[in-house]
Amino acid sequence: MVLLHGWAGSYRETWQSTGVDALLADAGREVVGVDLLGHGDADKPHDPEAYADLSGWLLHRLSEAPPVVDAAGFSLGALTLLGALIAEPTRFGSVLLSGIGDGVFAARDEARHSRIVAALEGRADDSETGALIFANYASTPGKDKAALTAIMNRPASPPIDPASLSPITNPVRVVIGENDFAAPAGRLAGAFPNGDLVVLRNTDHFATPESFSFIDALLEFFGE
Repeated sequence: MVLLHGWAGSYRETWQSTGVDALLADAGREVVGVDLLGHGDADKPHDPEAYADLSGWLLHRLSEAPPVVDAAGFSLGALTLLGALIAEPTRFGSVLLSGIGDGVFAARDEARHSRIVAALEGRADDSETGALIFANYASTPGKDKAALTAIMNRPASPPIDPASLSPITNPVRVVIGENDFAAPAGRLAGAFPNGDLVVLRNTDHFATPESFSFIDALLEFFGE
């Protein structure tokens, strides 16, 4: 059971501090925690090009894991997991994607992205509260802000073609907070032949990993 955190998070912060890893272990799961490149105990290059293929990096990182793994990812971790699932669907069993939605089918919002980068680089106006949240996360103790900024400056991925998901028969659950900036996620969940959607009431993006409703949806999906 592989667990992937989001941007500026880590395995410890996202999955251990909430007790999710322990709950899965109690249910008989062997948990594989992964710190994404640029986070936690992983290498932290400051070159944006180093983050151009995080999905390929993940598949290489899992080369010593069992041949088929279940996996859950949040935000950047979910995007990374989705790319790996498209590339090698037989590498995975059941997959849970959280904190991402129908925006994966569209080009990156360059205006919003530029505001976030400006905040990370200290160029944002105080009125840019949404972008400043990202800068605040990147500035907390133990974070490598330069690496996190490089991740944001990585080459933009092309939009995902919904048709590329139709051959993927893995059970896939998409979990999204109703107040998440990545919502809605109905098209994403519906693009998988065996996909389903869970919407978390009164939950925004950053609150998702700690939401009891999210944890319940994850444990139920993976068959606690």
